[in-house]
Amino acid sequence: METPHTLDTGEKPRTYSIRQLSKEFDVTARALRFYEDKGLISPERKGQTRIYSARDRARLQLILRGKRLGFSLVEIHEILDLYTPKDRGAQQIRATLAKYRVQIENLKRQREDLEGAIHDMQNGCAWMEDELKKLENK
Repeated sequence: METPHTLDTGEKPRTYSIRQLSKEFDVTARALRFYEDKGLISPERKGQTRIYSARDRARLQLILRGKRLGFSLVEIHEILDLYTPKDRGAQQIRATLAKYRVQIENLKRQREDLEGAIHDMQNGCAWMEDELKKLENK
């Protein structure tokens, strides 16, 4: 029988140290402790040593992807907490899909704003170059 702590082979599941995860994901140990404080990951403790499970590693991967895509830690936490083995993650996927669609629209608006700002700055540069030419030719 498989339990959360042993596999069919009787082997213990893979665990990770704070140093291993920090190196693999290029994050600081402080960031990992911060995510733990926020309840996003929950490593086991052996004394002062944190021992991260494969679940913690997967959650960290999702946290970092969510941040890269522009989601807040609150939004990431909400998504992570929706996972249940009972529905094999269907509720979590539905919620994530909805959040992705909203974020896509937000990013499109930001892109339009950036394109407008770039256009305005290019026009400003052209004007300033013209003004400098006028001033230097006098």
